[in-house]
Formats: sequence, structure tokens, C-alpha cells
Amino acid sequence: MANNQQLTELLALDLGVNIVNRRPYAKEVFKWQDMDLLPHSSVDTLLCEIFEWNGRNWRTTGNNLIGFLFEGDQLSKIKNELVNVQKFPALIPDFEFTKDSMIEFGLSLPSLFNIGVTGDIKNAKDFSVRVNGVTKSRITNIDSPGIEILKSYSEFTQNESKSYRKNIKFNFLSTSLFYAESVEINLEKESGVNLDVSFQTQDVEVQAKVDTETKKNFVLKYTGNQSPFAAKFTKGKDFDIS
Repeated sequence: MANNQQLTELLALDLGVNIVNRRPYAKEVFKWQDMDLLPHSSVDTLLCEIFEWNGRNWRTTGNNLIGFLFEGDQLSKIKNELVNVQKFPALIPDFEFTKDSMIEFGLSLPSLFNIGVTGDIKNAKDFSVRVNGVTKSRITNIDSPGIEILKSYSEFTQNESKSYRKNIKFNFLSTSLFYAESVEINLEKESGVNLDVSFQTQDVEVQAKVDTETKKNFVLKYTGNQSPFAAKFTKGKDFDIS
């Protein structure tokens, strides 16, 4: 399996960027993998959730494709299979959200990793979130439940064309979800600046490397059912129904 250095070199070559003595930046990784930050995240964020794009931001519709395709016991069965879709190494190098990208993404970014922020990130001397051990789950046409979903979706587009056009055709489906094995938070600030971080400890193993008034460095290792932080979106009309 490729290691971080090999993956970083491949990313740099593909994007035509120079990466020396640093981790790849989140923007580079997201561009390389054609993935997007989720607008929200919880353990019940599933594959095939339906999102809208308003030209600037993603927003969930609160619906999942399978709710239109199945009902009763079959819906429960497919949902359970979606919950348990296996995660595999994403072959993405460990990467970093810098302070500038944190400001750009806003407070939604830390919350995706169950990190709470009090105060204004702009007031930090340095603030970064390093993402380690990325895995992903995805829908394919050779594994369950993808086989059943794609077959039913093909029938749905033909038999329920009004609902298809209204709810799905021009919206986007999360066809891959990305998870972090662990993240490292690094915060440095001036004394007296009102800026701090907190995090949920349920299913999280916390290692405090530094924890002072002006410097904090924590490693959060996730256990149990994880929340995804990013997705690959496919437009409803382009969802593979062949």
C-alpha cells in the first residue's frame, strides 16, 4: 500500500504543485480527489443522502434516495446495509486544514470533527487541524446495497418521473463518504485572547500533548461509529443507472 510520502508525491505531480517539508493542504487534497466538505456531519449521515447546491454551499434536503425507492421491511434492510457499508483506506495522504482555510470554511469545519471553538479563529497566532488515516465508503454497482439501489433507481426514473425530476434529478447524491481515523488540533494564541477548543469525548480517545493558556495540542482518535467529514457528490441525473 502506498504510504504518505508516495501519495503526497503523486498528488503534487497530478496537481503540478511543490510540496516540500509540509503536509498537503486540504484544498489540494479536495481538488485532487474531487471531494467536498460536508455542510454537517453526524453518525447518521449516510451514503445516498440528497443535497442541494446553491452556487456557494451544500445543504442537505433531509432526504435519502432510498426513501424514494423502497418501503417497509425492504427499506429497513437497505438502510441497515448502507449503515454497514465497509470502509476502506482512501489512499489519500494525511493532510492539514490551515488557519486560513479554517477561516474560509468557518466554524462548520471544526464541528465536522466534533470540535467546538469559542472565540474568533482570526485571533489565533496559529490554528490547524491535521487529518490522519482517511478511509472512505462508497456505492458501487457490484456490491450490496449498491446493486439493489441502482436497479430500483433505474425503475424509479422511468415509473416515477415527476418525483424524480422534483426531488433528485437536479440535486446531488453522496456517493462516497470520507472519515478520519484521528485528527490533531494545534492552537497557539496570545495570553488573554478569548479563544479555546473543546471536543466530545464519547467514542474519542484524547491525547493531550500540550495544554497551556497559550498553546494547545490534542490528538483525537475516533473509535466506534464515525461521522464523515467529506463526500463525493454525483448529480442525480448522472447517477450510474446502466
